[in-house]
Amino acid sequence: MAKNKGRFLITDVSGSSMFSNTIILVDRETGVNYLFFQSANAGGLTPLLDREGKPVVTSVTDLED
Repeated sequence: MAKNKGRFLITDVSGSSMFSNTIILVDRETGVNYLFFQSANAGGLTPLLDREGKPVVTSVTDLED
């Protein structure tokens, strides 16, 4: 049975305190980048957008295996 790495790859994590984190995730199937922000027990997820308002897409072949 093949090991499942999961659909999302975490590419960046930063936190300003122990109660808040900002995480960048990349969908391994589509390459779309997402921003997840957590503050205490609340959070939100949104696609990252470029200057033209289009989703930031990372080439799937560029992702780590």
